[in-house]
Order: sequence, then structure tokens, then C-alpha cells
Amino acid sequence: QIKDITSKQPWFRSKSIDTFGPIGPRIVDTNKISDPQNLKIELKLNGEIKQSSNTKNLLFNVPEILHYISKFFTMEPGDIIATGTPSGISPIKPGDLIEATIEKIGTLSNPVILEGEK
Repeated sequence: QIKDITSKQPWFRSKSIDTFGPIGPRIVDTNKISDPQNLKIELKLNGEIKQSSNTKNLLFNVPEILHYISKFFTMEPGDIIATGTPSGISPIKPGDLIEATIEKIGTLSNPVILEGEK
């Protein structure tokens, strides 16, 4: 995030807006996922695949991430760690539908709406 701020990019602000961090559709117990280092992840925009990757492609593996974060924060069951995004981002607009899928967890569907619309 510091790099975002010092480079005067809008990423820091855009990652912090209310409603911009949806999670779900469910929380899965860790004993239900045998290998968190090998889960397919995919994002669709209006049914078109925009991002497709696998957790094995993370820059740091899950144990490394947990080890590092736990130096600064007490980790508890149910805590969520956001690791970033694969390449392939694209602009969105009201009326779009974003579907994020993680293998063995499920699909989160988010319609894009203007603030105040329902």
C-alpha cells in the first residue's frame, strides 16, 4: 500500500471504499480443503472470463503468508487475508455482473450498482 501512496496511484483509495471488499459466499473450515496451495480461482465479468489462475501461482505460499502476518497480528480462526489479484483486471460499470469463484469454496456473484441504488 505504501508503494501505491508514494507513486500517486489511486489504488490505495479505491481498495478502501465502503462496499469494495465483498467476501463469500461462505466460510469453509480449513479441514475441508486438503491443499490450499492448489485451488483454481476465476473471475468473470458478464459471463466472460477475465482472470483465471491458481493459488499455486501466489508470490508467497499460504504458510509463508501466515508466518509473516502473524509477526504483526494475532491470527484467529475466521480471519481473512486478502492476497491481491491475478492479471486481467478491467473496468466495470453499473449493470455489470462480477462472479468470483474459488475451487472447493464457491462463487460470489456481485451486481455492480451505483451508490444509493438497490
